[in-house]
Amino acid sequence: MTSPATGRGAEPEHYRTARVIRLATVAALGGFLFGFDSAVINGANSAIQSTFGISDGLLAFAVAIALIGSAIGAWFSGRLADRFGRRRVMLVAAALFTVSAIGTAFCFSVWDLMLWRVIGGAGIGVASVVAPMYIAEIAPATLRGRLGSLQQLAIVLGIFATGITNYLILRWAGGSATNDWLLGIPAWRWMFLIMLAPALLYGLLSVTIPESPRYLVAAGREAEAEVVLASVFTDDVTDKLHEIETTLAGEPKARFADLRGNRFGLLPIVWIGILLSAFQQFVGINAVFYYSNLIWESVGFSENDAFLTSLITNTTNVVTTFVAIALIDRIGRRPLLLIGSSGMIVTLAVLTVVFGTAPQSGGDPVLSGATSGLAVVAFNLYVVFFGMSWGPVVWVLLGEMFPNRIRALALAIAAAAQWLANFIVSVTFPPLAGYSLAVAYGIFTVFAIASLLFVRAKVTETRGRELEAMVA
Repeated sequence: MTSPATGRGAEPEHYRTARVIRLATVAALGGFLFGFDSAVINGANSAIQSTFGISDGLLAFAVAIALIGSAIGAWFSGRLADRFGRRRVMLVAAALFTVSAIGTAFCFSVWDLMLWRVIGGAGIGVASVVAPMYIAEIAPATLRGRLGSLQQLAIVLGIFATGITNYLILRWAGGSATNDWLLGIPAWRWMFLIMLAPALLYGLLSVTIPESPRYLVAAGREAEAEVVLASVFTDDVTDKLHEIETTLAGEPKARFADLRGNRFGLLPIVWIGILLSAFQQFVGINAVFYYSNLIWESVGFSENDAFLTSLITNTTNVVTTFVAIALIDRIGRRPLLLIGSSGMIVTLAVLTVVFGTAPQSGGDPVLSGATSGLAVVAFNLYVVFFGMSWGPVVWVLLGEMFPNRIRALALAIAAAAQWLANFIVSVTFPPLAGYSLAVAYGIFTVFAIASLLFVRAKVTETRGRELEAMVA
């Protein structure tokens, strides 16, 4: 058999497909909570603002502060995963999500709301590191891209589920998220409380999966690692175990000092991971999911139509992730990124022109007729190109591109950078959009162009390569 990435001969892998998919799916449940927790605020924004009487700026900060927690959680999760194991860190993430769901649902001011948002954000950060790490380390090379894409599929399903639950709660509560609903609890608080169910399920299922074999070898538990590998692969796993031992033998545990290099203080591979993460956010995708309802309401859509339009966008995101899963191990990571960047450049440019040329009312563009339809189509095509490329592919690359010894720390830094970039987008988008939606989307267009140039210049293909072959 020929390796599609290197062209060198390689033995075919024989594995228990159902077993591998189950393990990857449980790990990816962290992504579901990641998507749910990050997007649930979209349906509650207006209600939170009216309940606590806060300004647009403070609302934007309350939304974005979760991302500070995400950066903190991502930063520390690499070391925690190396010290205590991937599975135990999944349990930490589940506990953080559980506490956040309860605390946010019953917050009594915007200030403790922010605290619970930070705790939930820490859970997002931890899950964003440990899930792709575990999936990459448990998956056969020939399935790794598709299984790694389960993380993004889980994220978009979490976002989609949030859209569904928020919309249903809004309808059942009688239209306003501030209305009391079940048990006399306002509807917007139920939007957060519902997250308790998947958080508990994630924690329970995490107990049922084995530890990563690479962590077990690093911890000197080779016999346990062999058992885990034998549960995944049907062939003799002696050689595979030996490969892992060889890459880790004689090397001390990774420290942040091991990531230092001659390029602005870090190894080139670490910078590539950081920039991949940053570009994933700077093309503006989370401005869509955090503020889509407010965007559509600001350009003339009713509250109900804004929710439905956002739900269409979430559905589009889910469907296109399946496209990525089908293609990522066939055509590779780099081609998908190039296609995605090209499509986002065009669709973001269209949105820039539409918002920039629309008639104004009270400082906001007003869309109607053909321009309204064009904006919705361009908006959703933008999500298509992101969902089939930068959404899943970046998580796959971050899980597999780093060498074994530094993977946890390098992935943690790259994920922390992603959350900081997300924070920047989240706090700057509302004032930018208030000034001009055309300017906001024009900036996203520039970053889409930059992402295309970056991939062409710096990103190499990893399709089909064993993790042991990754070098710094």
